[in-house]
Amino acid sequence: MRDNWRPAMGWLHTWAGLITGWLLCAIFMTGTLSVFREPITHWMRATPTLATSAQPVSSEHAASRAFDYLGRHAAAAQRWRVDLPQRPGEALRLFWSDAAGEQQRAMDPASGALLPRPWGRDTDGGRHFMVFHYSLQAGLTGFWIVGVVSMGMLVALVSGVIVHKRIFSDFFTFRPNKGQRSWLDAHNACGVLALPFLFMITLTGLAIFYSSYMPLPLRIAYGADDGAYERFQQALSEEPASPRRERSGVPAAVPHIAPLLRQARDLTGSEMQMLLLEHPGDSSMVLRMLGSEPDGSTSGSIRNQRAAVLFDGATGALLQVRKPDPHAHQSVGHATHSVVEHLHFARFGGWTIRWLYFLSGMAGTALMATGTILYLVKRRQKSGGEFGAATARVYRCIEALNIASISGCALACIAYFYGNRLLPVALAERGVWEVRIFLLVWLATLAHAALRPRATAWREQWSLAALLCLGLPLLNFVTTGQHLGRYALRGDWQAAGVELVALSCGALMIVIARKGRTS
Repeated sequence: MRDNWRPAMGWLHTWAGLITGWLLCAIFMTGTLSVFREPITHWMRATPTLATSAQPVSSEHAASRAFDYLGRHAAAAQRWRVDLPQRPGEALRLFWSDAAGEQQRAMDPASGALLPRPWGRDTDGGRHFMVFHYSLQAGLTGFWIVGVVSMGMLVALVSGVIVHKRIFSDFFTFRPNKGQRSWLDAHNACGVLALPFLFMITLTGLAIFYSSYMPLPLRIAYGADDGAYERFQQALSEEPASPRRERSGVPAAVPHIAPLLRQARDLTGSEMQMLLLEHPGDSSMVLRMLGSEPDGSTSGSIRNQRAAVLFDGATGALLQVRKPDPHAHQSVGHATHSVVEHLHFARFGGWTIRWLYFLSGMAGTALMATGTILYLVKRRQKSGGEFGAATARVYRCIEALNIASISGCALACIAYFYGNRLLPVALAERGVWEVRIFLLVWLATLAHAALRPRATAWREQWSLAALLCLGLPLLNFVTTGQHLGRYALRGDWQAAGVELVALSCGALMIVIARKGRTS
């Protein structure tokens, strides 16, 4: 029976893989980079490092300085937000909104002195890769396109397993310089290597947005208004609802933050990362403290949750506490949803798991790339004239799409980093312009692929991408004065890692440009 299905499955695998493969290359490439979105954002902000004193500044002291400043300069704001330093040399970050709009300042936590504006570079950082990964930076339309393409990915995976009856034995076979045979061997090897990861990452990606792809049950049970999803999440978690208070108009003193911060640390066993005060100076104040995002590096559990403590801002009374305890009671639904999210976003296992996700994502990207290339290699050797008189033109379009989706996307990704360093620091909406550079460069690679001969276009795009990757540390030094040596001396391995990975990718791209051929 299975043999009877194989021709149909082969057709399904070919066309499902080809049609979705172009976008899947870009989706997987950007998703792979988003595994390291925090280090990428840290590098792209290029925040100056403050001189550290011999006596470390406590978080209580830093938070008190922040609240004193906000009390003097943002008393009429609706909300205060304070991001506490997470490593030596970092500044306090203060955010609020008033009649002039959204405001933010940076402060030296030791002296309380305000730092020059802008402090670092305004950027979307690694978040751009994550947003593109699930929405193509195209809003709701892109979100649905990614969902449809992800379903096509599942079809291609299942049909691929059925079609390749010797897929696991072929995993140990690679015949270089054999044209079509070599591309098929590479495609099989990448598929087997990444197969469990690909199923997991695709299924969890679809499952995370289940209420968006299948909204009717949620609307029937919780309504169609803006608060429906929040009510659903509240019912799922089985935790008491966070108090929502309207401003009372009765003045009240802003709480002394230091003792509340110590209490939160004692209750949760975690350092707080973010402080949020609603309705400052009003008796309805609510103070929320949040710990760092969990990655499972301490407990090794996939069910870690972010520490959170809620206080009454006027009285200092404890309202809620949530410990980062993987063994704390959770409803089955909430625990399941949490595990699915942590699996997809690699929020467990620390840096080891993130590197495994990165390498698996690279293998998945290579699977899509070799699959789309393999289609044309086979057709060039034996064309079936599937599209009649237009066959040659269709194949030329497919070639251009292949080039743009693989080498073009890689070139756009590295151009995004260059945009961050070359755009004026004070430019309004810098983050938006960085994303525009990514999209414009990607579009330009499609035009280049359509105008240049196939082999030449591949070689030129990979060579340029390699040159930009290898030149990134030099560009960083010229524009910011920072370099690998300085990062290493102060133990900033996140920023150093970005440049080391760029150098490694540049070396790999040189090999691809010199030896990687599509025929």
